[in-house]
Amino acid sequence: MINGRRFLICFLILIFVINVFIFADTDNQARKIVKKIDELYRSKTSYAKIEMTIETPHWKRTLQMVVWTEGMKKTFIRILSPKKDKNTATLKIGNQMWNYLPKVNKIIKIPPSMMMSSWMGSDFTNDDLVKEYTFLDDYDFKIVDNKGEKDKIFVLCIPKKGVAIVWSKIMLAVDKKSYIPIWEKYYDDRGDVVREMSFSDVKRIGSRVVPMTMVMIPLKKKGHKTIIRYLELKYDIKLNNSIFSIRNLRNIR
Repeated sequence: MINGRRFLICFLILIFVINVFIFADTDNQARKIVKKIDELYRSKTSYAKIEMTIETPHWKRTLQMVVWTEGMKKTFIRILSPKKDKNTATLKIGNQMWNYLPKVNKIIKIPPSMMMSSWMGSDFTNDDLVKEYTFLDDYDFKIVDNKGEKDKIFVLCIPKKGVAIVWSKIMLAVDKKSYIPIWEKYYDDRGDVVREMSFSDVKRIGSRVVPMTMVMIPLKKKGHKTIIRYLELKYDIKLNNSIFSIRNLRNIR
């Protein structure tokens, strides 16, 4: 009887230890996935030329812009076209952000409360473009059931307490082998999906494999979507630190 109890205790301890290792492994996997998504288009430094097409039921317009980044903390965006928006610029350093409006020659500091507002009338927010918030630092995350889609991993991300994020949760779907994102779904505080971003046109850029196209669809605005296409993308290039300065906002070209 004693041997039977000892066996049962040892068996339960073994199951507990196995589960601890399984949970630790899935936590580590989830961390790797969200870190990869945060850094998908960033490195020590990066440069990109981007085309953004904004579509509504009544009009359509396309912007071209260049983007420089340094790590996760610095971003500079300058619009090249169309003519009426040319030289409009955005700078983000740490948790501070400024926009330059060339028509009135004015620099406006964007308050934290405006980070979730639309950038240039698109379906992307200020935060989407400059990444003030990251999955790794500002969300709790875990791998959840993939609902039978064996080629995908689903990661549930919930904002940490005290972080000013409007989404109640974000669900990520990534390729099981490469961790390349497939889609992201954003939920409001009622648990409804309010927008979805999909990734496509995967290409190798140097040592990285990244999607070159993103499509953001606000599900409660019929006929609206914004498409971002990467026309050029370079990582770990030498950048002049003066790029990330308020003075450079007014550096009209």
